[in-house]
Amino acid sequence: MKIIALVQARMSSSRLPNKVLLPLEGKTVLEHIYCRLKYSKTLTDIIIATSNDISDQSIVELCKKKNIKFFQGNLHDVLDRYYKAANHYNADAIVRITGDCPAIDPSIVDEVVNNYLNGDFDFYSLSGEFPDGLDCQVFKYNALKKSWKEAKLASDREHVGTYIEKTCPKLFKTGGLVKFKKLSHHRWTIDEKRDYIFLKEIFSRLFREDKPFLTNDILNLMSREPELMKINNDITRNEGYLQSLEKERQ
Repeated sequence: MKIIALVQARMSSSRLPNKVLLPLEGKTVLEHIYCRLKYSKTLTDIIIATSNDISDQSIVELCKKKNIKFFQGNLHDVLDRYYKAANHYNADAIVRITGDCPAIDPSIVDEVVNNYLNGDFDFYSLSGEFPDGLDCQVFKYNALKKSWKEAKLASDREHVGTYIEKTCPKLFKTGGLVKFKKLSHHRWTIDEKRDYIFLKEIFSRLFREDKPFLTNDILNLMSREPELMKINNDITRNEGYLQSLEKERQ
């Protein structure tokens, strides 16, 4: 079975433009995501899923320079980009990773993928009260294809998994790994400048070339230096999706 991680990445983020190529300890955010996912034991391949817009050409150039596989698709219709990338790389299952998660934990990705496989799910994700920035979802190819055909709302085309989650009782077998409790106040993603400042502090303390730091390493650091959380933990979670929903409501 081919289990392909698709890392969606673009340069035109409204809140922090060019964030995926910002440097952290000598590597870009996108390189860190790729390198950390390489430690996964369940992934067949890792693909950077960017757009064919001229604004994302620097991502393409980075991938070429670092010999990282990539796919270019629609800038705004991310669901279409995912579906066509899955076709291009003949994926049986697709793991969705966003380009704003440089602290993604490969061991948690493996737990999510293994639970997906063992339960024969159409869609499976990390759920519960987990730190923002560990997000990962797994789609069966046929579930992604059905979503691609049927999803109409702009929010469902941009955020990929929301159509499946909203229609799951009727169409899909879904599940989620509830691994953490009372940790949703932790913010390890990069959407705003303060997130970048926070992550620079984390990577300066924990990054090593020979092995990835994992979730418990960050949690232990937060216990030792709780003042670090004050840098960015008042930022609204999932703000991009909430903005998409508000546009549709209006």
